[in-house]
Amino acid sequence: MTLDWTEAPGRPVRTVVEGVSTAEGAADWMRAHHAELREVLTRHGSLYVHGLPIASAGDFAAVRDALFAARAKYQEKATPRSDFGDDVFSSTDLPPSQAIRMHNENSYTLTFPGLLLFCCLTAPEQGGATPVADVRRVLAELPPALVDRFRTEGWALTRAYGEHISLDWRTAFATDSPAEVEAYCADNGITCQWGEDGTLRTRQLRPALIRHPRTGEEVWFNHVAFWSEWSLDPDIRDVLVGEFGPDGLPFNTALGDGTPLTAEEAALMDAAYERATVRETWQPGDLLLVDNVLTAHGRDPFRGERKIVVAMGEPVALADCDPAVPAGAASLQPTPL
Repeated sequence: MTLDWTEAPGRPVRTVVEGVSTAEGAADWMRAHHAELREVLTRHGSLYVHGLPIASAGDFAAVRDALFAARAKYQEKATPRSDFGDDVFSSTDLPPSQAIRMHNENSYTLTFPGLLLFCCLTAPEQGGATPVADVRRVLAELPPALVDRFRTEGWALTRAYGEHISLDWRTAFATDSPAEVEAYCADNGITCQWGEDGTLRTRQLRPALIRHPRTGEEVWFNHVAFWSEWSLDPDIRDVLVGEFGPDGLPFNTALGDGTPLTAEEAALMDAAYERATVRETWQPGDLLLVDNVLTAHGRDPFRGERKIVVAMGEPVALADCDPAVPAGAASLQPTPL
């Protein structure tokens, strides 16, 4: 039976499920409609499913397993998350007042999730949507000259790991061993540098544009705007630069050749994402399925308790996405600490 999909301006494509009363039935429904869900997802980049009786992380995991053929790892962690077991995590544990800008999950790693599945277990009193933006449209909205520069040069990401300004390196790399961190970095095209106090800074070059591994469509796929210094509140940026210096920000981005991103360029990217963004108000049991290569996601600020869980699946290798710039193509050295 073909599902009835609703399209409305400013909202993602959506379907409403009726007649399913158990978590086991929800998983069965997902298996029965798997092919259509994937077809609609490829066309629209994201989709909402409302009406399934999903009330716990265990219920969600069963639905996840009916959809994903394989699970994807969360590598080079960047934000705090709660682990509910069985590869089910909170979407983020950042403060409710903080908006999370649009990004494609793990765009800076050599293997990243092809699919994301979000579920609302507890809906917030106000706000808290998970907005999504088709990055095919984002690419079309950006000035061609800016796109060409990033297509040619790629983008560089510099991270400073610390307990007070970002995740520490032990959490980010899931190890207590500096040698294991160095081995991971060597295998993944990342330059790393240790400070005398045991702190860590890393830098890596990645393509800003890739192609979808199945459709071949070119997309804007990166964290350039999300992690640029211009994404920080001006007062916070001034404090961090004053305390740690311009090279000590927890995250910063640039063109792959090292050219700093300007505030004007960051604003152009933010505007392109905004024009492509759609959102839906969460209700308990709602699912949001995202093709992570075709669609960026974020989080709106909220009030009240909010519990959104996420699972990552169908891992994709960057090398299979015809990257415009090979990862690690340039030798990038961090500024000395």
